[in-house]
Amino acid sequence: MNISPKTVTCDDDNLWVELNDGRTLGVPLAWFPRLLAATPAQRKDCELSLRGIHWDALDEDISVEGLLAGQGDLTQARRRAA
Repeated sequence: MNISPKTVTCDDDNLWVELNDGRTLGVPLAWFPRLLAATPAQRKDCELSLRGIHWDALDEDISVEGLLAGQGDLTQARRRAA
């Protein structure tokens, strides 16, 4: 099954990811503080790969697998655990 991202959009509150298998995932931008703080133009400037989404200017990477598992930004949790 191909669960690659097909399109990515954001509104003021959510990240929307359309997958190649026909599903659309919507998650709160609050899960990803760098995206939440970004401008609309910065949010649009992303690259799609087979497994996820990358925002070079924001240093943000989100995997489709993580979205499907309900995971938000894990970098804060890693910093607290260190």
